[in-house]
Amino acid sequence: MTKNNSKGRSTMPRRLGTGFTLALAMSVTACQEANNQFLQVTDPDIILPSEATTPQAAVAIANGAIATFRSVTGADESTWLFGGLLADEWSTSSTFIQNDETDQRQIQEFNSSITGMLRRLYRVRTRSDQAITALVALRPDARALIAEMYLARGFAEMQLASDFCNGTPIGNGNALPPEDGVPKSNQELFAIAAASLDSGLTFANGTDAQSVLMNRSLRVARARVALARGDFAGAGTLVAGVPTAFAYQHTFSANAGTNTIWGQGLSSRRYSVGDSVEGNARTILVRNAIPFASARDNRLPVVTPTSGSVNGQDGLTYTRTTTMWGQFSAVDVANGVDARLIEAEAALKAGNVTSWLAIHNALRAAPPKLGEIQPAAMTALVDPGTEASRVSLHFREKAFWTFSRGQRLGDMRRLIRQYGRTVDNTFPQGVHYKGGNYGGDVNLPVVTDERNNPNFKGCTDRLP
Repeated sequence: MTKNNSKGRSTMPRRLGTGFTLALAMSVTACQEANNQFLQVTDPDIILPSEATTPQAAVAIANGAIATFRSVTGADESTWLFGGLLADEWSTSSTFIQNDETDQRQIQEFNSSITGMLRRLYRVRTRSDQAITALVALRPDARALIAEMYLARGFAEMQLASDFCNGTPIGNGNALPPEDGVPKSNQELFAIAAASLDSGLTFANGTDAQSVLMNRSLRVARARVALARGDFAGAGTLVAGVPTAFAYQHTFSANAGTNTIWGQGLSSRRYSVGDSVEGNARTILVRNAIPFASARDNRLPVVTPTSGSVNGQDGLTYTRTTTMWGQFSAVDVANGVDARLIEAEAALKAGNVTSWLAIHNALRAAPPKLGEIQPAAMTALVDPGTEASRVSLHFREKAFWTFSRGQRLGDMRRLIRQYGRTVDNTFPQGVHYKGGNYGGDVNLPVVTDERNNPNFKGCTDRLP
């Protein structure tokens, strides 16, 4: 029997103590080995691309790519929102300087919100490429899913070209080691996007419902790229026959996450629907801005408070909100309205005013549902009579049909590049309601973190 002395120490013979020490050492070694085993255990929820050896694993990688794709549309604070903030769709009612400086068109290169948005766009490309490689090797019959991966990749490339400055780097995150991106002009990025979307179309040639959905989605995205590259006739041809009722959507749920356009706008009130007059007293004129809030347009219902009862996140701004989206509302990544608007612009460019006006009035006569809103029929438009006024009317109509779906900033840049407008008569101008004046930014900068890339020395230029 082991006895304890008055100090609580064991009086067991020493030879037994030596055996205990050895046992203790063996126990420590066993624990270390067990810990190593725990640390090395495979997480069944994570599938590395290099470990994709089954058809099921390839599909899982593709599903992960789709989740990342959702993050650059409505599942996260994306350039759909920040592009609209830099343009005229939204105004800031946030406490965050990142939002304020974007709305003021004076964006700093180290803007942390844009850093996250840029990373997610890059990740869509990387993860789509990983999924394409896995699917082609292990599920070559999943042609519609492969097409969707090309859609995700091409869409991200199109959004980069539409929203960011010239000189945006595009690398290869799947190379070993990863290859640093080489800066590309916006037009070079649009060409890259066109190639991705064209590749997708070669897979989206089946007659099943998913293949048809992907074919239409790719054609709409590809036509948007064609517009950006100045191929108006080609854009119109691409979307011919796409039904107006068609929509490719990203969806949301309690498990998959909520609609961030709703979350940032209506729920958190960090974004206020943009208008041509600002300030709580509604006395600060914003030149060039479409009066999204005060237009009382059927496509965009807006609640505009006249007191501080609905203050923004900043506690000061009387926030203008819209019920266009709910917590779990799906967002249209591409739809038939996009197709009709592309056809209308192609007709306008070709000088076919009758067709251009007819397309717009057909949409106004039977408006499709927009988010949670089913607009009532609207009065027919009349020809304003001049080319310049027709262009203005076309892009105004498009702005309401596509509100906060990631198109407005790119369209404003196109108005300058392709239609002879100037920055001064296109982007918001004048006194900003949070102080100072609007700056000169017309796109988002590639952020400071990218300067770790030895090929990147900053935006080539900040031109439209």
